[in-house]
Amino acid sequence: MTRDKAPKAPKAPKPVLAPTPIENIVAAIGSVYSLFIHTIVFVFFFAIAALGFIAWELMLLVLTTIVSLEAIYLALFIQITVNRHTASLKEVEEDIEEISEDLEELGEDVEDIQEDIEEISEDIDEIQEDVEELNEDDDEEATLSTPKAEKKKATQEETLEQLTRDVGRVLRDLEALKKSK
Repeated sequence: MTRDKAPKAPKAPKPVLAPTPIENIVAAIGSVYSLFIHTIVFVFFFAIAALGFIAWELMLLVLTTIVSLEAIYLALFIQITVNRHTASLKEVEEDIEEISEDLEELGEDVEDIQEDIEEISEDIDEIQEDVEELNEDDDEEATLSTPKAEKKKATQEETLEQLTRDVGRVLRDLEALKKSK
């Protein structure tokens, strides 16, 4: 009935990572608001070219350059976000492994408790057999009814009651421990 494993101290929860400015930019660019702004910018560029304020070739050159630079930066921002989420997933994977180990240890503890309960049940059976033997002896001694026999009987009854209370307490403690795990 000995336990050689010390209980683990509960770990503090890991802080939730706040979005970085890059993640905020990626989220903003992927929003309906961003779609609306991009549409207005494209319409503006085509309108000033159609109205003759700038040449079509110049407008397409500037617009293509801006869109290319935006795509390059957006790809970089997305890759940074992916890298951060990958690191976060690795932490979750480690947490899952720790939880699995804890579950295995709990299973072993439950098995140990079940073995302890079986041992206690065997002890109870032995005590009951001893009680029956004592009762048989008491029946034989009752016919004699000597003060010494009565004193012995009272002592045995007290011992039996104490053992019964102790076994009951141990069983309740084991059941409570089993439920808490």
